[in-house]
Amino acid sequence: MSAVFYVLIGLFAIACLYPFLLVIASSLTQESALLRDGYKLLPQQWSGAAYRAIFTTSTIPKAYLVTIFVTVVGTALSILVTSMAAYALSGRRLHYAGHLSLFFYFTMLFSGGMVSNYILTTKYLHLQNSIWVYILPALLSPWNLFLMRNFFNDLPKELFESVKIDGAGEMRILRSIVLPLSLPAIATIGLFYALGYWSSWTPAMLYIDNPNLFSLQYIIMQIIRNVDMAQTIAVSGSPSASQVAPAYTVRLATAVVTIGPIIFLYPFLQRYFVGGLRVGAIKG
Repeated sequence: MSAVFYVLIGLFAIACLYPFLLVIASSLTQESALLRDGYKLLPQQWSGAAYRAIFTTSTIPKAYLVTIFVTVVGTALSILVTSMAAYALSGRRLHYAGHLSLFFYFTMLFSGGMVSNYILTTKYLHLQNSIWVYILPALLSPWNLFLMRNFFNDLPKELFESVKIDGAGEMRILRSIVLPLSLPAIATIGLFYALGYWSSWTPAMLYIDNPNLFSLQYIIMQIIRNVDMAQTIAVSGSPSASQVAPAYTVRLATAVVTIGPIIFLYPFLQRYFVGGLRVGAIKG
C-alpha cells in the first residue's frame, strides 16, 4: 500500500514539475524554432537570446531592484510589527487584549473596498509614486498576527515569570527570549510576507506613474498581456536586426526570472515552515 502511495505522490510531483520545466526549456529555445515547432521539453535549437534581451535593457533590472527592496524591507518590517503586536496580545499582558483582537479579526471578514483604500492611500497617506506604497498598506496581516500570537501562547509561562524576577522588561523578553524561541513561526510568516511582497503588482497599477518604480510582477503582467511590450524589449536586446526578435521567449524568460528566487528560498525555510504552521494553527 505504501508503494502505491509513493508512486501516486511521485506522479503528482512530476505533473507539477513538468509545466515549469517546459517553460524553462521554451525560454531557452530559438524564437523561430518555437514558432515553428511549438513548446517542447527538448527543443532542437537552443538560444539564450531571450535572457540577453531581458538583462540588456534597463526595464527588467530596475524592476528587479524595486521588487527586491520591497520584499526584503517589507518582510523585515512586517515581521517586526507582527511580532510586537502578537506579543502584546498574547498571554494576559493587556487587560483588553480580547477586545483588541476583535478589531484585527474584523478586518479579516470585512474590507472597506478599493475606493476607500484608494482615497486613504492617495489623499491622506500621500503614498502615490512612492516605493512605500508597496510596503505600508500590507505591513500587517491579521492572519499572520493570530498565527504568531497562538505560537507565543504555547511558550512556557514559567519562562517569562523567571525572567521577570530577574528584572527584565517586556522588550528585553521579546528580543532575548521570545523571538529566538519562535524561529519556526517567524520563518512561516516571513515566507508568507515575502511571497506577498514579491507577487505584488496592484499598487503599481493603481498608484505608480513613474516607470522607475514599477515592480517586477507589474512588468511581467504587462509583457504577458501586451505582446508589443515584449516585442519592444526583445528588439532592444536583440544583437542583430536580421535575427527574429525573441518576443514570445522573452515572456517565458521573464516568468522564469520572476519565480526563480522564491523557488530557491523555500527549501531553506521548509523545515521551519511546516512546524510553525502546524503549531501556530492548532494552539491557542
